[in-house]
Formats: sequence, C-alpha cells, structure tokens
Amino acid sequence: MNDFTNNLNDLLTPNMNQVDLVPTLFSFLMCVIMSFILRDFYIKRSFSLSGKLHIGSVIPVLSAVVFLVIIVVKSSLALSLGLVGALSIVRFRTPIKEPEELIYLFLAIAIGLGYAAGQVLITTIITSLILFFIYIWLSNRKIINTNEYNLVIKWTKQELMFEDILTKIKPIIQNLKLIRLDKSPSGNTAVMLIIPNESLPIETIANRLHKLDKNINVTFFEGKTNW
Repeated sequence: MNDFTNNLNDLLTPNMNQVDLVPTLFSFLMCVIMSFILRDFYIKRSFSLSGKLHIGSVIPVLSAVVFLVIIVVKSSLALSLGLVGALSIVRFRTPIKEPEELIYLFLAIAIGLGYAAGQVLITTIITSLILFFIYIWLSNRKIINTNEYNLVIKWTKQELMFEDILTKIKPIIQNLKLIRLDKSPSGNTAVMLIIPNESLPIETIANRLHKLDKNINVTFFEGKTNW
C-alpha cells in the first residue's frame, strides 16, 4: 500500500524536487501583479483604435499562461520538445490590427517568461523601465499626432476625370499617394493617402471638389485604415 501511494505521488508530482514551491508562487504573484499593471497601462496610455478592454483583458491571462508553460517545461527536456511539436501545429488566426497591440502582447509574454525563469528582480526593473519609457514617449502628444488621412472620393459624373480632381486638390495639400482607383459604369471611386496643408481647414478639400461636381461624395478616414 505504501509503495502504491509513493508511486502515485511520484506520478502526480514527478519534478516537485526540482521546483521550489514558495519562490515559484512568489514569482507567479509578481507576474500577475506586473501583468495587471501592464493591462491598466495599455488601457490608459494606448492610442489603439480597437477595443482596449478586449485586448487588455487578455494580457494578464497571457502572462499567466506563459508562466505556467515555462514552469512545466523548463525542468524536462522531453516536455520542451513536446511543446515545440505542439506549437508547430497551432495557428493563431486572430488578426493584430495595429503594431501597438503586438508590442503590448509581446511584453506580456516577456513578463511571463522572465518571472517563470526566476528572474524576478531584473524582470521587474526592465519592465518598469519599459513602461516608464512608454509613458514619457507617449506623453508627448505631438509625436503621435498625425495629419494623415485616407481621402475617399466617389463620383458618377462620367466627364469628370481623376486628373481633374488631382489638379483641384494638389495646391492645398502637402503630399498625396494614390491607394486605389475604381472606374465602373455606375460610378468611380478614388482612395488616396493625403497630408493636408496645416494652414487650411480640411473642409477646404471637400469645398473645392464640390465645385467640380455638386453630387461628389467626399469622405475622410484616419490614416491607419488599410485599404
């Protein structure tokens, strides 16, 4: 009976002699605390256009999962190889719409890795310095403010050419890049990335285009929108 109990304990906790329970729990606690700090930092400081609460709620869970994975596999070469095989067949299909989201997710993974490896002090210091750097950098709103816009123009007047539109708006913009131009019997659509002249209101572009065609449709989108 004692042999059976010992074998059962060895099966359930095969590597407990290699894992110090108290330091591991302390590292996990620090991982959770730092991941929630990162979550609040992302929600308050991020300029992402996506749902911040949706991404932010994933950050603590991501750090905790990475912590668990590293704790389990770091004491066993076989488990490490098994993890590589498992990850090779896993495909993440959730699109990351903005690079800023990817940065915060990578930082969440780094937090889980650092604390799981037992590097509590250095992980805390480096993560705090990164967050401090982000805070200082993003505090300067002028750095992230941009006057780039996606200009979408739709018109049905067949005699109105795209070159006529360019001639009308080029004098009042700093830069222009054509993204897409669609021409069809039912109407025409032009999508451009523009930098308006800062000395003129953006409505000036629409006013100039309406002089060419009263029925022309002019829409401005934030410059990060992909087409």
